[in-house]
Amino acid sequence: MNAPQNATFWEHLDELRACVIRIICVTAAAALVAFGMKEPLFNIVLAPRSADFITYRMTGADEFYINLMNTGLTEQFIIHVKTALYTGLLVALPYILYTLFRFVSPALYYAERRYAVWITCSSYIMFMLGTLLNYFLIFPLTVRFLGTYQVSDDVANMLTLQSYMDTLITMNLVMGVVFELPVICWLLSRMRLISGSMMTAYRKHAIVAILIVAAVITPTTDVFTLFVVSLPIWLLYETSILIVRLTTKNNRNPEMTIHNNKTI
Repeated sequence: MNAPQNATFWEHLDELRACVIRIICVTAAAALVAFGMKEPLFNIVLAPRSADFITYRMTGADEFYINLMNTGLTEQFIIHVKTALYTGLLVALPYILYTLFRFVSPALYYAERRYAVWITCSSYIMFMLGTLLNYFLIFPLTVRFLGTYQVSDDVANMLTLQSYMDTLITMNLVMGVVFELPVICWLLSRMRLISGSMMTAYRKHAIVAILIVAAVITPTTDVFTLFVVSLPIWLLYETSILIVRLTTKNNRNPEMTIHNNKTI
């Protein structure tokens, strides 16, 4: 239950503490469920290391299989815990965002609440889309290239489970953040810091930056992989231009301003 609008500072602090406790409890519960589902969880997580993965079957990749090794006594258990916590956080993220929104919503005007709901939902959807794209496309291509790359037949790859999981989680977070580009551009356009014409003028610079980001994310040597990774990021940029143009047009309408003093 939210604190009343005329509540004291300490009452708001108590309400915030209650929100944080609920968030921790829900996240921990989701992580415990994920921890107990070890076999299906790691069947999903480790699937991209085999040629049977759906992405490889669709692209007609050659047969390969990457063996992972463990080098520490407690490493597998720690990775199990970390993976369960990350999965629990992803599952609980909608509840976390909803709880935080419920906490701050009494201080917002009606129009601001509508925008806050739009930003929250859009940010979550775009983050999950970036995570899924990484899991099904970018990470598998990276694993296939780096996991099978050899400078010589005399040098065998010995990949650790920790290296595999750290790369997967890091790339998930990077792609999740990259996919927030349309939301960030919308916010900047609402603040009148950027415009569609500005983004169009810097399109060539953006394409170069996109190619650099794609090359860093997937350090492969073939042009096809670089194109596959760059294409969705470029589409995000073009979509952002369209969103910014529509937002700029709406900004000229006084009725669309965010500073609406109506309350629910």
